[in-house]
Amino acid sequence: MSEAGGRRGCGCRVPQRASWSLVAATAALCLVLAKSVCTAGAAPMSREEKQKLGNQVLEMFDHAYGNYMEHAYPADELMPLTCRGRVRGQEPSRGDVDDALGKFSLTLIDSLDTLVVLNKTKEFEDAVRKVLRDVNLDNDVVVSVFETNIRVLGGLLGGHSLAIMLKEKGEHMQWYNDELLQMAKQLGYKLLPAFNTTSGLPYPRINLKFGIRKPEARTGTETDTCTACAGTLILEFAALSRFTGATIFEEYARKALDFLWEKRQRSSNLVGVTINIHTGDWVRKDSGVGAGIDSYYEYLLKAYVLLGDDSFLERFNTHYDAIMRYISQPPLLLDVHIHKPMLNARTWMDALLAFFPGLQVLKGDIRPAIETHEMLYQVIKKHNFLPEAFTTDFRVHWAQHPLRPEFAESTYFLYKATGDPYYLEVGKTLIENLNKYARVPCGFAAMKDVRTGSHEDRMDSFFLAEMFKYLYLLFADKEDIIFDIEDYIFTTEAHLLPLWLSTTNRSSSKKNTTSEYTELDDSNFDWTCPNTQILFPNDPLYAQSIREPLKNVVDKSCPRGIIRVEESFRSGAKPPLRARDFMATNPEHLEILKKMGAASSIDAEDGLRFMQEMIELSSQQQKEQQLPPRAVQIISHPFFGRVVLTAGPAQFGLDLSKHKETRGFVASSKPYNGCSELTNPEAVMGKIALIQRGQCMFAEKARNIQNAGAIGGIVIDDNEGSSSDTAPLFQMAGDGKDTDDITIPMLFLFSKEGSIILDALREHEQVEVLLSDKARDRDPEMENEDQPSSENDSQNQSTEQMLSLSQTVGLADQETPERPLDSHSESSSPADSEEAAGSAPSEQISSSTENHEPASLDGECTDLDDQLQEQSEREEDSSPNVSWGTKAQPIDSILADWNEDIEAFEMMEKDEL
Repeated sequence: MSEAGGRRGCGCRVPQRASWSLVAATAALCLVLAKSVCTAGAAPMSREEKQKLGNQVLEMFDHAYGNYMEHAYPADELMPLTCRGRVRGQEPSRGDVDDALGKFSLTLIDSLDTLVVLNKTKEFEDAVRKVLRDVNLDNDVVVSVFETNIRVLGGLLGGHSLAIMLKEKGEHMQWYNDELLQMAKQLGYKLLPAFNTTSGLPYPRINLKFGIRKPEARTGTETDTCTACAGTLILEFAALSRFTGATIFEEYARKALDFLWEKRQRSSNLVGVTINIHTGDWVRKDSGVGAGIDSYYEYLLKAYVLLGDDSFLERFNTHYDAIMRYISQPPLLLDVHIHKPMLNARTWMDALLAFFPGLQVLKGDIRPAIETHEMLYQVIKKHNFLPEAFTTDFRVHWAQHPLRPEFAESTYFLYKATGDPYYLEVGKTLIENLNKYARVPCGFAAMKDVRTGSHEDRMDSFFLAEMFKYLYLLFADKEDIIFDIEDYIFTTEAHLLPLWLSTTNRSSSKKNTTSEYTELDDSNFDWTCPNTQILFPNDPLYAQSIREPLKNVVDKSCPRGIIRVEESFRSGAKPPLRARDFMATNPEHLEILKKMGAASSIDAEDGLRFMQEMIELSSQQQKEQQLPPRAVQIISHPFFGRVVLTAGPAQFGLDLSKHKETRGFVASSKPYNGCSELTNPEAVMGKIALIQRGQCMFAEKARNIQNAGAIGGIVIDDNEGSSSDTAPLFQMAGDGKDTDDITIPMLFLFSKEGSIILDALREHEQVEVLLSDKARDRDPEMENEDQPSSENDSQNQSTEQMLSLSQTVGLADQETPERPLDSHSESSSPADSEEAAGSAPSEQISSSTENHEPASLDGECTDLDDQLQEQSEREEDSSPNVSWGTKAQPIDSILADWNEDIEAFEMMEKDEL
């Protein structure tokens, strides 16, 4: 149990059967006490600056919401790069991501209560009228039960909650007669057939029109669902029951939660990521606080707050004790196996866990919340946004960032709990980064790659539902909001449900008594708020003292193993053998491996860690020949750097990661394939030549344009229709000869990405681009000096429409082991197949692969273990230069008994969010 978790309460003890009014009063008193202790000693942000930042948030919301209403409504979401709506079935399928779209104006419904929080009551009233007039919930479309619940049902209930509040105030919504609630009830009944399973766990998908398992439903054959998918229903379903008096919704949601609790792994009290909805068997047995599980924990605690049922708090405390015992490795939160909780299941973390510090604030466990939040903030400062996944040494694992709001959520809750102005500065950074890197003319675009700054043509509804709500509340004073936000609880989608529901139309469901709860030394914090005299012990700089050791954690240290190393220093014991130091020819190393798991629990832990490191090292070795993506950024008018295309690199020519970027105007070569001496050398002289793939080797093309005087080259795929949506990143190999004579940079674009530059060249006489290892910041002065006049508005609108393909090369593919960088699409022409790096002979591959990570990635971590080994005078047995090839065979034989766990690790490595 964590230190904070075992502290005594502040004396604000809440009876176990207390009404919410007493709970709320007690919590408010404790929050005031916490603030009074924390705010001293930190320089507060001025009222004027807070108002300025709050107004900036309002303008940003207007930019996003206004463009959705102008260019996308009534579609579900806005595609901000192409200024049009995303309609299910009319755009290329994105897989499970599209299950949130149901042709029900998703973004509008998700934004309803945000409008009220931001004091846009007139716009809210107009939006409600549009929902009632235009939205149809009876569409023949298969949707995610989870997403539809939190976004649509939650959005309708949040809108209803604030509509009746405004009506009671007597100024707005006087015509409203519970119409949103009736829509919510209709949707609730449409979701109920999903619960028709023996376990009570819902199917993951349902057809809004035809339900489940009918021929025309096209769903109902699934067997698995994620824990969060089944466990994140209770707030919305219970609220619907309490608003309407129809208890069936709360009963179904409770049954699903009860089943998940019964199926927890009893020895660890952890739950897995996915579960069979019919048998209750765990399908994925790894456990964490991120994707697949996150909001299950959140809803247990919040269900206690909203509904007052003690069993939910008891379950949450049981799980929380297990999380802090096994998953929490401050400041990291690492997935483990539910049956082997001392064994890490993966070596990376996903971005969704950023919500957890906020949940810990609600729990009252402030110290680990501060630590994890600060670690995440350091990652953001490194990459501008939180990558979708990053490793334990803070390298990018999955490079996307779909403008997730979880970090802003935790920032808000930490500020409310501590009053520390530091978190206002964190929020200011988030605002600056969104405007600087994600803002586009038609809204805000998700990041395709946080390293290159490339965009993706998506603006998810949760961006408007959550991000702007939390950012505005962060800077708002109480008088800036037209209602008391403390009277409501946030759902996982940040929708607002009134706390008075706890005493309204209470369900007849009784506390689950079918299982015994694990005995916990938890009596001191079950029913109390934190003791502020202990959380902030007479030290106004308490929070800062926790953050300070983590300031450089991303750049200058490796958090993994720090505690173990410190223990070794104290005891004088030898450090554990690390995979990177292992020598197959060293008898002592082989003896250590044979003893792992046999001598003690510590040896067993070392053995499991060593095995995990070996798998990670093997995976890294397989990627050594891969080169990172590059960026093509259009910087001339009217683009000004807003369009960034992720390009495939070449294994020859100028290395953009080592040299300054190349900037120049583009020109098409003649012949366009570049396979012979150019007939228009005057056109490409001093410019970046555009050439088509095919009919000769890439190196030959490079030599021909270089001889004509070009300063760089962009090869555009000749397979019409190829795009980053369907193909992994492509890198160009040499021709098997010496390519040192090629001194210009060469990059590769797929057909659809290349057409963006070609279309720009046809529409504008001069198109200037930047070839670099990552996108550069825009030049606001240039943009302001050359603002287009009103007569050019139509042309600029045409330009924005032309950017329909500025989604960049799929970097998830680059990060995913089963789709390596050097593979090429199945549509590759035979003439080019031998050029691809994946099929080129080893001798064709450039030997300059030292920088196989992008320049924006973090530097090497300080190797504390090497320092220890130097101290113990065993450097000769720990050479880090031993090749993997010399290790493979002995390790396979030594680890023969661990095959089951090795396979588990490999499976985890391939898992996707």
